[in-house]
Amino acid sequence: MVILRTLLILSLPFLLFACSSADKKKPSQQLSEQQYYEDAQQAINSNNYIVAVEHLQELESRFPFGRYAEQSQLDLIYTYYKSIDYGAALAACARFIRLHPDHPNVDYAYYMKGLSSYSIDRGLLARFLPTEPSQRDMQPAKTSFSQFNTLVNKFPESRYSHDARQRMIYLRSLLAENELYVAEYYMKRRAFLAAANRGRFIVENYQNTPSAPKGLAMMIKAYRNLDLKDLADDTLQILASNYPDYEELNSSGELIYETKVRNDERSWLNILTFGLIG
Repeated sequence: MVILRTLLILSLPFLLFACSSADKKKPSQQLSEQQYYEDAQQAINSNNYIVAVEHLQELESRFPFGRYAEQSQLDLIYTYYKSIDYGAALAACARFIRLHPDHPNVDYAYYMKGLSSYSIDRGLLARFLPTEPSQRDMQPAKTSFSQFNTLVNKFPESRYSHDARQRMIYLRSLLAENELYVAEYYMKRRAFLAAANRGRFIVENYQNTPSAPKGLAMMIKAYRNLDLKDLADDTLQILASNYPDYEELNSSGELIYETKVRNDERSWLNILTFGLIG
């Protein structure tokens, strides 16, 4: 009996904890559809987006075909985005577009899809540590550009199209800067052919961006280091004609830059592989 009493006394705290846990797992009080929606709106207006997400998820779960169902799905996109859950925002955009392709506000889902795609690689660390955007992975920027392009083509008169076009201009410049960054890396590695190809890619695909004249200058530098004088001269003429005020051009129309690398400073392996090895 003493042993049994001791065991009961020792197990009493665990029994109390179990009862307490069971109480916590009881379903919460059922609210009306309107009350869930109003609580969510109040949380949004207070910038308490995590709580807003919880209310909206509960609303959609309990009233999937209610009068606030479609609006709550749109609000979920916004609250996911504002709570920095870009992956969830992107999934919510795709879901809304799939379920409501003819909804009057479906253009908003396309717009937020573009925003979320670009932001999805920007976690908390990237938000607080200074990083050069053009040196990050460009796939989110490419995806975002494509989605904004879909928006402006499908809904040219949308209230979001003007902002989408402005963001597309920024994204094109960002993609061009990334190509230039890679070209400069190849130049440092003395991979002159690869650098020239990157420069040409910028000129052909990203005209009307600040990187376009830099791409031409990169081609000139690479051609000169490859002893391709005719190509270098032709490209210089294009640069001088189209960008006469380019910062590296002197008054005579010549390109001023660090002189070409001498071949005797490079290994034979480096020369044979166009700077990729050695």
